[in-house]
Amino acid sequence: MGKTTQCRIKARLENVEAIKTNHPDHSFSLKLKCTGCGEISDKWHDVIESEKFPGKTGRSKNNYIAKCKMCGRENSLDIVPGSNASYTSEDSEKFKAIVSFECRGIEPVDYRPLVGWIAKVEGSSKVFPDVDLSEKEWVEYDENIQDSVGVYDLEYELR
Repeated sequence: MGKTTQCRIKARLENVEAIKTNHPDHSFSLKLKCTGCGEISDKWHDVIESEKFPGKTGRSKNNYIAKCKMCGRENSLDIVPGSNASYTSEDSEKFKAIVSFECRGIEPVDYRPLVGWIAKVEGSSKVFPDVDLSEKEWVEYDENIQDSVGVYDLEYELR
């Protein structure tokens, strides 16, 4: 059993009922730190719940496995099943956990939101299926409500 880290987001939603990831195929882009030697990766690593990789023993499969370049230790990380959550209009402007990671030998130290979010418009049947939050905001127009919809001031933290 590893240590659990939550990825939490906070944003201001305009005419958006909820945003969520395209779980279980969403790619969480993370920078990782080896808890053995303290080495922090200089590259971003994609972790996807629907992907599983065998470790060196082959007995277990994990969403992410890597050998530390500095100390040679094999570390792994899994997305906790069922931990993916929607961020709703009631959560607007408050931090909320959207996913949890079970970490063994590594811990996420940075997260960057990318493309692949789904936004459901408030008071409309419209769903935007491939929202890009890499710029920490997203704006669109919904013909059904004849108004703009958006995600603004996106912040995130790892706990």
